[in-house]
Amino acid sequence: QVQLVESGGGLVEPGESLRLSCSTSRNRAGIVAMGWYRQAPGQERDLVATIRSNGLTNYGDSVNGRFSVSRDAAWNTVTLQMNNLKPEDTAVYYCYARTPWGDSWGRGAQVTVSS
Repeated sequence: QVQLVESGGGLVEPGESLRLSCSTSRNRAGIVAMGWYRQAPGQERDLVATIRSNGLTNYGDSVNGRFSVSRDAAWNTVTLQMNNLKPEDTAVYYCYARTPWGDSWGRGAQVTVSS
């Protein structure tokens, strides 16, 4: 499994920006995609963003145009830049890595958007 550690969560006001990072260790060579999901209290875990080996990205409808996912060439770090945050973006954000042998998940980072 790939070990993943998220960082950069916190409390911000509506309209502000925040950047999440996901650092990887072990078994990076098999990674074919990485990204972020989020889960708000009482709700299902939803896709936020995905980035593939070929650089193609995919975003959830609610964040498209506001969030941007990027990675370095060696899959050491994947970053989620979140702009114009809204209260409905409040959730625990989970980093994941996909390999031919399955998915690995981080423990999550809390993002709270509130005035």
